[in-house]
Amino acid sequence: MSLAATQPTNTGKVTSRRTLRFHSIDEALDEANRLATAERAGRLTQVGNWTLGQALGHIAAWTEFGYNGFPIGAPWFIRLIVWLQKKKFLDGPMRAGVKIPGTPNGTLATDPMSLDEGLSRFEAAFQRLKSEPQIHPSPVLGKLTHDESIALNLRHAELHLSFFTPT
Repeated sequence: MSLAATQPTNTGKVTSRRTLRFHSIDEALDEANRLATAERAGRLTQVGNWTLGQALGHIAAWTEFGYNGFPIGAPWFIRLIVWLQKKKFLDGPMRAGVKIPGTPNGTLATDPMSLDEGLSRFEAAFQRLKSEPQIHPSPVLGKLTHDESIALNLRHAELHLSFFTPT
């Protein structure tokens, strides 16, 4: 095995990922199930570092943080900068390859996870988000309306699911 094969992909430089845009939680749920079906059939191409189960578990965990509390915060100046660009964060695509400073692996909830466990957590978290507002403020955007929380979580799902293509 070559050294290059053991190095993680710089996801900020991946050009072969898909462009996704979800307008509803149901669209994100449908796409997650479509990708899971493709993986089970051996027809899923992955261009990032995580398995589909791991990506779904990560998205679900960040959605769950809005109900259970976020384990990290952000400095006031970061919150101010991001708050000034709130519309961009809620309406535009999230950038790939962004890492949270001082956080192992650059983000939270990156543990390996089976497809079935990741999909189950994703479905439960997004079904809850569909019917129940999150109660904890975002560590960078602060208090969000229910619609804003949905938008932020959809942008997050678009980012991570864009690294998978059913073939």
